[in-house]
Amino acid sequence: MEIAQGTESRSPRIGEIAPDFRARSTGGEIQLSKLRGRWVLFFSHPADFTPVCSTEFAELARRQSEFDALETSLLGLSVDSLYSHLAWVRAIRVTLDADVRFPIICPSSEHLAQLAA
Repeated sequence: MEIAQGTESRSPRIGEIAPDFRARSTGGEIQLSKLRGRWVLFFSHPADFTPVCSTEFAELARRQSEFDALETSLLGLSVDSLYSHLAWVRAIRVTLDADVRFPIICPSSEHLAQLAA
Protein backbone atom coordinates (compact mmCIF):
# COMPACT_ATOMS: atom_id res chain seq x y z
CA MET A 1 0.00 0.00 0.00
CA GLU A 2 1.22 3.47 -0.80
CA ILE A 3 0.29 6.57 1.18
CA ALA A 4 0.76 9.98 -0.43
CA GLN A 5 3.91 11.81 0.63
CA GLY A 6 3.63 14.86 2.83
CA THR A 7 0.66 13.57 4.81
CA GLU A 8 0.41 14.10 8.53
CA SER A 9 0.59 11.13 10.87
CA ARG A 10 -2.62 11.94 12.78
CA SER A 11 -6.02 10.54 11.90
CA PRO A 12 -8.27 12.87 9.88
CA ARG A 13 -11.33 14.31 11.58
CA ILE A 14 -14.89 14.18 10.24
CA GLY A 15 -15.18 16.61 7.35
CA GLU A 16 -11.42 16.75 6.68
CA ILE A 17 -9.90 15.33 3.54
CA ALA A 18 -8.19 12.05 4.35
CA PRO A 19 -4.67 11.32 3.07
CA ASP A 20 -4.73 9.64 -0.33
CA PHE A 21 -3.57 6.04 -0.59
CA ARG A 22 -3.60 3.03 -2.90
CA ALA A 23 -4.12 -0.48 -1.59
CA ARG A 24 -5.16 -3.97 -2.62
CA SER A 25 -8.68 -4.89 -1.66
CA THR A 26 -11.32 -7.53 -2.22
CA GLY A 27 -12.55 -5.31 -5.07
CA GLY A 28 -9.14 -4.89 -6.72
CA GLU A 29 -6.78 -1.96 -6.27
CA ILE A 30 -8.44 1.03 -4.66
CA GLN A 31 -7.31 4.63 -4.52
CA LEU A 32 -9.06 6.80 -1.97
CA SER A 33 -8.92 9.98 -4.06
CA LYS A 34 -11.07 8.29 -6.74
CA LEU A 35 -13.94 8.40 -4.24
CA ARG A 36 -13.80 12.21 -3.89
CA GLY A 37 -17.20 13.83 -4.11
CA ARG A 38 -18.81 11.02 -2.12
CA TRP A 39 -19.03 10.40 1.57
CA VAL A 40 -16.84 7.48 2.64
CA LEU A 41 -17.59 5.35 5.67
CA PHE A 42 -14.10 3.97 6.31
CA PHE A 43 -14.08 1.53 9.18
CA SER A 44 -11.66 -0.98 10.62
CA HIS A 45 -12.14 -4.26 12.38
CA PRO A 46 -9.62 -6.26 14.42
CA ALA A 47 -9.74 -9.57 12.55
CA ASP A 48 -11.66 -11.56 9.97
CA PHE A 49 -13.93 -14.41 11.11
CA THR A 50 -14.75 -12.89 14.50
CA PRO A 51 -18.45 -13.18 15.43
CA VAL A 52 -19.15 -9.50 16.08
CA CYS A 53 -17.25 -8.26 13.02
CA SER A 54 -19.00 -10.83 10.84
CA THR A 55 -22.48 -9.75 11.92
CA GLU A 56 -21.57 -6.07 11.56
CA PHE A 57 -20.24 -6.62 8.03
CA ALA A 58 -23.34 -8.66 7.15
CA GLU A 59 -25.62 -5.85 8.31
CA LEU A 60 -23.65 -3.22 6.39
CA ALA A 61 -23.86 -5.45 3.30
CA ARG A 62 -27.63 -5.79 3.70
CA ARG A 63 -27.92 -2.00 3.81
CA GLN A 64 -25.63 -1.38 0.83
CA SER A 65 -28.45 0.09 -1.28
CA GLU A 66 -29.27 2.61 1.47
CA PHE A 67 -25.65 3.80 1.49
CA ASP A 68 -25.63 3.92 -2.32
CA ALA A 69 -28.73 6.15 -2.24
CA LEU A 70 -26.85 8.52 0.08
CA GLU A 71 -23.84 8.53 -2.30
CA THR A 72 -21.76 6.94 0.47
CA SER A 73 -19.03 4.40 -0.21
CA LEU A 74 -18.32 1.70 2.36
CA LEU A 75 -14.68 0.76 2.83
CA GLY A 76 -13.45 -1.85 5.33
CA LEU A 77 -9.96 -2.41 6.67
CA SER A 78 -8.01 -4.88 8.76
CA VAL A 79 -4.47 -6.21 8.82
CA ASP A 80 -5.54 -9.65 7.57
CA SER A 81 -4.47 -10.87 4.13
CA LEU A 82 -6.43 -10.53 0.93
CA TYR A 83 -6.95 -14.31 0.90
CA SER A 84 -8.38 -14.19 4.42
CA HIS A 85 -10.73 -11.36 3.41
CA LEU A 86 -11.95 -13.28 0.36
CA ALA A 87 -12.58 -16.45 2.41
CA TRP A 88 -14.36 -14.38 5.07
CA VAL A 89 -16.63 -12.69 2.50
CA ARG A 90 -17.59 -16.16 1.20
CA ALA A 91 -18.25 -17.37 4.76
CA ILE A 92 -20.48 -14.34 5.46
CA ARG A 93 -22.43 -15.09 2.27
CA VAL A 94 -22.93 -18.74 3.26
CA THR A 95 -23.52 -18.42 7.00
CA LEU A 96 -25.26 -15.04 7.26
CA ASP A 97 -26.84 -14.80 3.79
CA ALA A 98 -25.30 -11.41 3.08
CA ASP A 99 -23.31 -10.40 -0.01
CA VAL A 100 -20.44 -8.10 1.00
CA ARG A 101 -19.91 -5.99 -2.15
CA PHE A 102 -17.89 -3.17 -0.59
CA PRO A 103 -14.10 -3.48 -0.69
CA ILE A 104 -12.08 -4.66 2.28
CA ILE A 105 -8.54 -3.33 2.22
CA CYS A 106 -5.54 -5.44 3.07
CA PRO A 107 -2.58 -3.14 3.63
CA SER A 108 0.85 -4.49 2.81
CA SER A 109 1.96 -3.08 6.13
CA GLU A 110 0.15 -2.19 9.33
CA HIS A 111 0.62 1.54 8.72
CA LEU A 112 -2.91 2.26 7.50
CA ALA A 113 -4.45 0.10 10.21
CA GLN A 114 -2.52 2.09 12.82
CA LEU A 115 -3.79 5.36 11.31
CA ALA A 116 -7.37 4.12 11.57
CA ALA A 117 -7.01 3.08 15.21
